[in-house]
Amino acid sequence: MRGGILLLRLLDIPPTWLLLTLAGAFGLDRLFPWLATGLDWVRWVGDALIVLGLGAMSAAVWEFLRARTSFIPRRAPSAFLRSGIYRITRNPMYLGDALVLAGAILHWDVLPALVLVPLFGGFIQRRFIRWEENRLIESFGDEARAWMGRVRRWL
Repeated sequence: MRGGILLLRLLDIPPTWLLLTLAGAFGLDRLFPWLATGLDWVRWVGDALIVLGLGAMSAAVWEFLRARTSFIPRRAPSAFLRSGIYRITRNPMYLGDALVLAGAILHWDVLPALVLVPLFGGFIQRRFIRWEENRLIESFGDEARAWMGRVRRWL
């Protein structure tokens, strides 16, 4: 029993939820191929969103590496990131996840699955972001509150 609980805790990370949501969108594409619009530009926009999403994630990882702190959720922050992409968004990795999800849905041309993007964002916000923001306030106090007042959670 303990091994199963440990496995669930290890799997309860944002990339797992992104992969599950991507699998759901892909499944809709395969189950209902007639949902496709057949418009080439939809695929190109999707590809651009995927590139933007991966870029946001890469920029965030770069800031974590520069600060020599962990980017693994639920770990205590050892540094407060405010430079680079963190001047634009408080959650560039989660924003990147959402952009990759939206991009994949557009690439697969299964537009009704776009409803998964706000559902994913809401879930991530409740499951991870709120806890992380509270942890930043516990660790960095007024400095974190001031930054949160200046920089939006998503965009």
